[in-house]
Amino acid sequence: MSLPKRVSKKAERRVTISDVASLAGVSVATASKALNGRHDVRDSTRQRVLAAAKELAFQPNELARGLLSGQTRTVGLLTSDSMGRFGIPVLLGAEDAFGAGEMAVLLCDARGDAIREQHHLRALLSRRVDGLIVVGESTDPRPSLSGDVPVPVVYAYGPSEDPQDVSFVPDDVGGAMLAVRHLLDMGRRSIAHVTGPMDYTAAREREEGVRLALAEAGVAQAGRTLAGEWSQRWGRHAAELLLMSTPDVDAVFCGNDQIAAGVVETVRERGRRVPGDIAVVGYDNWEILSTETRPPLTTVDMNLEVLGRTAAQHLFAAIGGRATPGVHRMPCRLVIRESTAP
Repeated sequence: MSLPKRVSKKAERRVTISDVASLAGVSVATASKALNGRHDVRDSTRQRVLAAAKELAFQPNELARGLLSGQTRTVGLLTSDSMGRFGIPVLLGAEDAFGAGEMAVLLCDARGDAIREQHHLRALLSRRVDGLIVVGESTDPRPSLSGDVPVPVVYAYGPSEDPQDVSFVPDDVGGAMLAVRHLLDMGRRSIAHVTGPMDYTAAREREEGVRLALAEAGVAQAGRTLAGEWSQRWGRHAAELLLMSTPDVDAVFCGNDQIAAGVVETVRERGRRVPGDIAVVGYDNWEILSTETRPPLTTVDMNLEVLGRTAAQHLFAAIGGRATPGVHRMPCRLVIRESTAP
């Protein structure tokens, strides 16, 4: 069926749903139902309304659409990672998914402050967000917000303490196993581990990955795990201790890239070649450091953008009533550079 001839209108006037209804030859109520995907509209009528909306370049009023659907198509991203080192990749991945789903995003940074977090939470809820993604500053479990808010919440990077919540975290045990298996594949048999503070979940899980990978290969760890700060300075000091206590070490797996960079510095200063004499693997793939170290670091990448995108997709599902409770561990990948493979 052909559309009625469009009447002229002032160019500066915003096109309304009444204009669409008039051009399509239907009531405003029918036009609204067709544009909002309601099933109680004949297909031929729906196509006529959509064609009219396209011809008029109609932009629906999102507030009005929200009132009809019960949704605002707005989500909140609440982060506690004041440094942005881990939070930013997660947020970028989530924003990609929200953009594809035509969702508006409101970002709030709590800067690791519980009072500020509550303030931002109230502000987001006052704007009637459909759901929330909460991004942690570490992989340590954090208190749940889900019982205090009326919308679905998904936790990314830092999991909720409540196992009934939906959380996405990197698989640090699996990531460490990737690193150690790579060193074993390169022929290394005296593998040491230097990491950060053991009160961090990440440090404990990466140490567990080292233990499991060495056990499956029937190889003993070179010395005990050395734990200290997440810093280059600690890496330098730990390497000094390691070279004195275990002079035959031929590989070091480090808990992060900063520690690994420090280890490389000391090893080279002591006349050892990297990787000829001692291979070094880091963790995080912090490219501002891992690609600039000499030699560039082989390291474990936690795929944080993929993690953020996946968390956003599961928030969509939760908003639709299809939540997936539990802690979901996302696979890491190994980025091989010259510190292990010349």
